[in-house]
Amino acid sequence: MANLELNQVTKSFGTGHKKVDALKETHFQAERGELIAVIGPSGSGKSTFLTIAGGLQTPSEGDVIINGQNITALSEKKRSKVRLKEIGFMLQASNLVPFLTVGNQMRLLDKNKKGNMTKAELEQLYDNLGIGELRNKYPSDLSGGERQRVVIAKALYSNPSIILADEPTASLDSDRAFEVMSLLQKETKSKNTTTIVVTHDIRLVGYCDKVYKMTDGTLVLEEKLVDDQGK
Repeated sequence: MANLELNQVTKSFGTGHKKVDALKETHFQAERGELIAVIGPSGSGKSTFLTIAGGLQTPSEGDVIINGQNITALSEKKRSKVRLKEIGFMLQASNLVPFLTVGNQMRLLDKNKKGNMTKAELEQLYDNLGIGELRNKYPSDLSGGERQRVVIAKALYSNPSIILADEPTASLDSDRAFEVMSLLQKETKSKNTTTIVVTHDIRLVGYCDKVYKMTDGTLVLEEKLVDDQGK
């Protein structure tokens, strides 16, 4: 059963001759246990698709359904509760709280959501991402790559049913990028979640079950691309 569906979804900005169709009519389904890549050039609509799928933006038309619940007509307060419970975001605009240490970022989630990773699981996650020594540091003390890895840890820590990642490896070197994709693949399969990764880096699609290409707001399922480096 699909745990994420977009039915006849569109997103436009502006009106008249200034109207821009950022996302043309889109039909999309993602099943549990699937790791999906969305590739395409900058400005093609990938990030718009991702933020609509996660309830951060509302579509101009159509419905977004998460685990059987149509979130499109919900109030922002109710959508926020769905996001907190169901979705782990890895966004380019870091969603770290600037005045909290890495460790306290996780503790804040514990105060707002149940069912997060155990302490042992969190320690393993820190180890897998190579950020254990960063737990007492603030976001401003971290490099771009370190911040990116903490964002990944924060998203996975909450045990979401859906992970939405916007260029999650953009600030990482190749070896670390492959490690992160391997981790996302493992989490997706072992916890039966759905992960959608928006990326420019086609080297990463070898980890994915499906690959979609976004061109000028149109999303099309591609034949699976194979990259030996991604295995």
